[in-house]
Amino acid sequence: MPIRDAITPGPWSQRLTYSPALRVGNLLFISGTTATDDARRIVGVGDIVAQTRQIFRKFARILEAAGAGFDNIVETTDYFLTLADYEKTAEARREVFRPPYPAATGVQVAGLIRPDALIEIKAIAVLDALRA
Repeated sequence: MPIRDAITPGPWSQRLTYSPALRVGNLLFISGTTATDDARRIVGVGDIVAQTRQIFRKFARILEAAGAGFDNIVETTDYFLTLADYEKTAEARREVFRPPYPAATGVQVAGLIRPDALIEIKAIAVLDALRA
């Protein structure tokens, strides 16, 4: 079995049954992430762009802890609660990604676990080198 390392930057409750990200070989799997702050409150209630930016701020912490950056992300999956204003999330994506952009999938869902969350994003990154 490949080596698996959990990436848990910042405060993290051991009662949770998932990792913010998991490194397996040179792949980094970033868990579905909503726009919560360190106190687990949603940032940007009612504003999908603000929520997307907060998610990417959280991704930045994970990527930094793994010795990577946004250029290492090769795929994202966005789960949208509503398609109203979803196209505005492209603005936030252009702030962190540059061409060639990661592969992406967008899915409209009936609900998200976090109340007030409008979007949840997960990602896969390829790290530059294997890390022990």
